[in-house]
Amino acid sequence: MGRATALLAAFCLFAAGVWAVATTAWAVPVAVASAPPTTTGPSPTPSVPATPALWTQSTLRTHLVAELNRTDPGVALDDLEHITEVQPQVSRFCHPVAHDLGHAALKKYGSFSKAAAFRNDVCGSGYLHGIVEETLAQSPDPVAAVTTLCAPQLAASCIHGIGHGAMFVSHLDVSKAERLCDRFGQTYQVVACSEGVFMQLFEPDEDDPAALAQLPAQRLAAEPLYPCPEQPSVFQSACYFYAPIYYLQTHDYVNHPASFVQALSWCLNAPTAGGQQSCTRGTGSRLMKYNIDRPGWTAAQCEAAPQPWQRPACVGGMVSYWNVNFHDKSARTKLCPQLDGAAAVACRSASGGSTSAD
Repeated sequence: MGRATALLAAFCLFAAGVWAVATTAWAVPVAVASAPPTTTGPSPTPSVPATPALWTQSTLRTHLVAELNRTDPGVALDDLEHITEVQPQVSRFCHPVAHDLGHAALKKYGSFSKAAAFRNDVCGSGYLHGIVEETLAQSPDPVAAVTTLCAPQLAASCIHGIGHGAMFVSHLDVSKAERLCDRFGQTYQVVACSEGVFMQLFEPDEDDPAALAQLPAQRLAAEPLYPCPEQPSVFQSACYFYAPIYYLQTHDYVNHPASFVQALSWCLNAPTAGGQQSCTRGTGSRLMKYNIDRPGWTAAQCEAAPQPWQRPACVGGMVSYWNVNFHDKSARTKLCPQLDGAAAVACRSASGGSTSAD
């Protein structure tokens, strides 16, 4: 009996011990490290996100707009220029990113002149274009602002931005935007404005859903080079020049590099020799913009054009974009020496083309 009682008592002690272990809130050793510090002082500075191995348009835009708001547009634009040098593939989308910086700067400072004081022409003057777009979007009378915003200099690059802004406020209504461009008195000003109009048509801002919804995708897919043949003559050249943007995007040029030579063949659908020439130059410009780190390969695509006359025209487009991208006239001394044969000859003899057609 005594033995049975002892066994029962031992079992009860064991059960009680198990219950205590199971119900006790045991401290985790690492919790000590997460306890609030006992010392006083400022909070530690948040760490800066590591630079990605490969920037995308979205990550670069987010990074630079945050940097602009934290510091100023000059710092963000210098950073953009440095990034394009380190990662040349960023040139494919640095222009719209620079547009975004222009939008952000105007929202931050609320003044065209204050935002423009930080102007840097990196990435084809996209920053200035973004300021102009946002200014027109906020203007109570954008029609009146069109011809005064870039005064008194009326530089072609600024007027190009007016073209972007005209499309921005009209949500890709080409005829309305063209009427705004027509308010300029000189032909070169109308042409510079038309460049912005058609660049915006074929490559609208990603953060403008209304504009994207107005993109005539079905017409563009069904009718080669739409809407260029229907445009007034003063607007046709710019339309044909920028039409390859849409063609290349819809043919996934990043993963299908053969689409560049295919675009040169597609340009021959233009009903006029002038349209074919402008489209070919525009394809050369896109070749340079999207492959600025490998000019030799780019020139080889131009040399593969189906028509002999297209080859120097394509190289001329390369030269035009090179000069606009680096906001100088360095193609003859920096681009042409990297080319061989007929492409090198065409590069040296090419006229600079438009100074604002990015």
